[in-house]
Amino acid sequence: MENKVEIELKKTKTPFSIYKIWDVSATLLSYLLLILIAILVLMPIIWIIGASLNEGSSLMSSTAIPKNPTLSHYKDIFLKTKFGYWYLNTLKIAVANMAVSVLLTTTTAYVYARFNFKGKKSSLLGILVLQMFPSFMGMIAMYNILWQLNLLDNHWGLILVYASGQIPFNTWLVKGYLSNIPKSLDEAAMIDGASKLRVFFSIILPLARPIMVFLALTQFMAPWMDFIFPRLILSSNSKKTLAIGLYDLISGSTNTNFTNFAAGAVLVAIPSTLIFMYFQKYFIEGILAGASKG
Repeated sequence: MENKVEIELKKTKTPFSIYKIWDVSATLLSYLLLILIAILVLMPIIWIIGASLNEGSSLMSSTAIPKNPTLSHYKDIFLKTKFGYWYLNTLKIAVANMAVSVLLTTTTAYVYARFNFKGKKSSLLGILVLQMFPSFMGMIAMYNILWQLNLLDNHWGLILVYASGQIPFNTWLVKGYLSNIPKSLDEAAMIDGASKLRVFFSIILPLARPIMVFLALTQFMAPWMDFIFPRLILSSNSKKTLAIGLYDLISGSTNTNFTNFAAGAVLVAIPSTLIFMYFQKYFIEGILAGASKG
C-alpha cells in the first residue's frame, strides 16, 4: 500500500513540471551563451584572416570576406621583410626557454615534493608571494643585471629571464602533481639500490609526463607574442623577434603595411593553434592534476 507522500507526489506530478521547464531553459541559455562566446572569439580571427587576403595595404578598406582574395601579402612578408629571421629567432628562444624551464621547474618541484629540509615552508611561501608581483616591477632591475652580465641585445639574456621568471608559479603547479605520486615507489626503488637521481629520471619523470608536456608547451608558446621585454632588451635588427618585427611594420606614421601585418599575425598563430589542438588533452590533464593539493 502506497504511503501518503507517494500519493501526493503523483497528484502534483505533471508532464511539464516547473522543474523540467527550468532545466530546458537553463540548457538553452547555456547553449546560447556558448554560441555568443564562440562568435565573439571567431569574429576577430575571421576578420584578420580576411584582411590578410585583401588587396591593398589598409585595414580600413579590408573586409572579412575579400572580393578578390590574394596571397600576395604572404609572399611580400617573406620577400620584402626579414620575417624568416624573426621567425627563426623566436623559434630558437621558444625552444631554449622550453628546455631550460622544464629543467629548472621539475628539479625545483621535485625537491619540494620529496625532501624535508629547514626553511621549506617559508621558502614555499616566499615563492607564492613572489608570483603575486607583476613582472613589470622588475624590468629595470633585470635590465641592470643583464647589462652587468653583458647580455643586453642577446637572446640568452631573454631566455634566462623567461626561464627564471616562470619558476614561482610553475613550481607550485608541478609540485602539486609530484606530491600525488606515491612515495612508496621511491622507497621500493631505493631498497633495490637505486639512487635518488635514478629514481627521479626512471620513475618520477615518466609518471609526470602529462604535467611536463603541459609545462613544455606553455613555455614554448610564451615568447611568440611577448613584446615589451624583448623590445627593452633587443636593439639590433638581426636579433628581432616576431612581435618586434611585426610591430615595426606599422609603428611609423609612414608605414601602411597593415595587410602584411595581418598576414604575419596569421602565420604566427598557426603553430600555436596546431600545437594546442594536438596536445589539448595534456593541457587539461596538466591544469587539473597540477591543481591538486600537494
